[in-house]
Amino acid sequence: MAQLALSSPESWLKPAFTSPSRQCRCPDFRSSYYLRPLEPRHQLMLANETRIARLLSSIHKYVHRYRLQFILALRVTVGALLALALAQVLHLHLPLWAVLTSVIVTQASLGRSVKVAKDYLIGTFAGVAYGGAIAILIPHESEWALLAVLALAVAPLAFIASFRVNFNVLPVTAIIVLLVPSMQHVSPAASALDRVLEVTVGGAVGFIVSFLLFPARAHAITIQAAADMLELMADALSRFLEDHTRELDLMERRRIHDGIAAALTRLNATGAEAEHERNARLTSGPDTGPLLRTLLRLRHDIVMLGRAVGCELPEAVAAQLAPPLNKIETEGHAFLRASGAALRDQNPPPALGAVDAAFRDYIERFDAVRREGMTRDMKSEDAERLFALGFALEQLREHLVEVHRVVGEWTRD
Repeated sequence: MAQLALSSPESWLKPAFTSPSRQCRCPDFRSSYYLRPLEPRHQLMLANETRIARLLSSIHKYVHRYRLQFILALRVTVGALLALALAQVLHLHLPLWAVLTSVIVTQASLGRSVKVAKDYLIGTFAGVAYGGAIAILIPHESEWALLAVLALAVAPLAFIASFRVNFNVLPVTAIIVLLVPSMQHVSPAASALDRVLEVTVGGAVGFIVSFLLFPARAHAITIQAAADMLELMADALSRFLEDHTRELDLMERRRIHDGIAAALTRLNATGAEAEHERNARLTSGPDTGPLLRTLLRLRHDIVMLGRAVGCELPEAVAAQLAPPLNKIETEGHAFLRASGAALRDQNPPPALGAVDAAFRDYIERFDAVRREGMTRDMKSEDAERLFALGFALEQLREHLVEVHRVVGEWTRD
């Protein structure tokens, strides 16, 4: 006992932990066993999985970016197949025209499909009526007679089509009705009837497919186009007012204005398609006229603003006008951006309070500059630019109020 008591605690506890039978056999994660590199086949499997994941991610981004184009290709393909199948079931003589009509009618948006289908069917029926009448009433047994009848059938319809681009199908239909009987040995009346049936089948299939298979509403596309244009004009407003004493070079201004003009062209096209949908009772969206006119006026304001900036201001005038101009740039950019986001998300329009306060501050300070005669010592060109800038900002203020109104109309439930 004395010997045990004289020994230290470590001396009699140590054997219990150092004996081979009682050693802790828990894995040591710091050992080389767990940190050794993967085998080559495992490394290859991991690299392949990484490449596959990146490929799938790239494909997903590509499909999402061009989803509208993929959907259009799908609709066109399905419409062509259905038109051919239906033409074969109905035993039409020339299924080709049913398939072509279906492809022509199937457009990117439902509104454009309505417009194309209406114009194509009207042009076809008119061409069939005129070409069939010429073929039936005027004999054309010889080659010279056929040439004369062909000229008589094509010339008037080509003249009419020159006034309406949408009726280019008029002379084509008359030619088909006139020449197909001599190829297939059928009567002109039968050829005209076949043509009507083929176009009707193709047009109906194309429109039904556009309506049922992933339909793209021109109303929704118009909203996206208007939001894009608002964002472009927000960036242009910041670009012109961020340094109002420096005029942008011609190439930079042209790039900005060309981008806004291209967006306006797209908006006008989709707006017209949305109106076709409204007229056909396919959508209950608001009238596109006020939206298009407001954004056109706003574009004119941006053009005037780009021409007015760049005047050198005396220090006293700059001290008065620079702060409110910077405020207009900040609040105007934020308001236009928020308006575009409100259109996309179908949320209420942003408030006008901060924008209106910035414009009121500028007007008050500009009136004070005029009353105190601070512009008398300015160069005539700089004074003209300063007053032109004030006029452009006044117009911009009015049209931002209109933007608030029309965005509210397009986002109202």
